[in-house]
Amino acid sequence: MTPPLPPSPETPAAPRHRGGFASRATFGFLLGATFAGLVWADDVAFAAGMPAGCCLLPVALLAAVLGAHEAGAIAATHGRREQFTTAMLGAATIVVAGFFGLRGQAWASAFDPVPIAVCIAIALPFAVEIVGYRAGGGALERAAAGSLAAVCVGLPIAFMLGLRRLWCDESWAEQRGPHHVCTLLPLVSFMIVVKAGDIVAYLVGSSIGRNRLAPVLSPGKTWEGALAGLAGSLAAAWLVLDVVRPAWFPDRGLTSPWGGWPAYGLLLGLAGIVGDLCESLVKRERGVKDSGRWLGGLGGVLDLVDSLLLAAPVAWLLWVVARSP
Repeated sequence: MTPPLPPSPETPAAPRHRGGFASRATFGFLLGATFAGLVWADDVAFAAGMPAGCCLLPVALLAAVLGAHEAGAIAATHGRREQFTTAMLGAATIVVAGFFGLRGQAWASAFDPVPIAVCIAIALPFAVEIVGYRAGGGALERAAAGSLAAVCVGLPIAFMLGLRRLWCDESWAEQRGPHHVCTLLPLVSFMIVVKAGDIVAYLVGSSIGRNRLAPVLSPGKTWEGALAGLAGSLAAAWLVLDVVRPAWFPDRGLTSPWGGWPAYGLLLGLAGIVGDLCESLVKRERGVKDSGRWLGGLGGVLDLVDSLLLAAPVAWLLWVVARSP
């Protein structure tokens, strides 16, 4: 079926319904409260001797599996159940590898499990198509879509787990002492900064936005919303890193990410906007509005995490550069 033509730049954006906003706000609040509870539980578990991130790993796996399924379903016009399975399996493999790797001890390691997992995730969809190949059946498209879905969803979520575990390695504990073993600051600051930009951009863009950021690609996004979102990310970065961090962690020797809160807020805010537009590109090209219906008014998993996906490796890199000798 031919996807619907994108609206012209002159076509006004569809009005936002109050019911839709209420649903988004409700689900957003519930998800935020759930995430806060999981972070608290993970911190308690770590203090009791469990590996850092152990309470977050099941949620990360669930998000990776559902997100990879959504991405594969959108990208492949000739999708098959086997291909979605390989995309989900590949994404899960990368997330598990990220739990054991991406600790930030060194710039690169020949035995880091993450690159190996990425190679497996890329190879799995192609292996399925090799076994069941039929000429003219869309094998290349399915294989490429499965590989892309697994890597583009699984790898950023692995970086999110890496943010949780940055200060949980033994080498850092030896340098800073036992009370410096771990902090939630990298992961929590990343989530707050990116999502603050999302929320401010949505509120400002839906209320006073007039000049469209990408008229054909995403008619609902405006320059006013994007600039307000960047301001929101900068304000959140300043609040978390310059106000909360000194007050809550005054003697733990924690470094700030490279460039301090201005670079952190600006780069994560920009990465969030680009990530959102990347998902818009995929959905617009395939003529779909939401990636799924798992989260009610928020759409699918990809609709929730799209801005986080490109921002996660940026945040991880900024923290690792700051703590590197």
